[in-house]
Amino acid sequence: MKVTAQEEYGLRILIRIAGCKDAKGLSIPQLTEAEGISSHYVAKLTRVLRMKGFINSTPGNKGGYVLARPSREIVIRDVLSALGGMILEQEVGTQTGSSFRLCTNSVDCSARSLWTMIQFTVDRLLENVTLHDLACTGDESGDFLKSLLLDKATSRLISK
Repeated sequence: MKVTAQEEYGLRILIRIAGCKDAKGLSIPQLTEAEGISSHYVAKLTRVLRMKGFINSTPGNKGGYVLARPSREIVIRDVLSALGGMILEQEVGTQTGSSFRLCTNSVDCSARSLWTMIQFTVDRLLENVTLHDLACTGDESGDFLKSLLLDKATSRLISK
């Protein structure tokens, strides 16, 4: 499993923009300074985020970037998919819709079934986390993320 730099920094930039209270948003120089990455890379990431409909640019010399829709409507799985794709690089197993076929007939098949289950679990988790959940400060965000971890289905898996 790997998270690319593009996914990591793109998500961090989106969280910064979501937390901005200024109606003009955050500019590339502000994002560069806040995240400690080059302005060229920030420009590349904001272009991707803008093209995928997560942010809009505000006009003018003092303009910046703002969210294109409310943070509660931006699902983290969609963001990561737009920035790079699935967390597991290769397609593992056979999936149809929301179900997938697992097999244990061979070592190769059993291993692929494990990767499929991991991808499925990660996807379900990321579908339940919004930008708001990550951008809000204080206990609210922590409490929500802990509640996901302590979900009955998850706690059954953890307790075994």
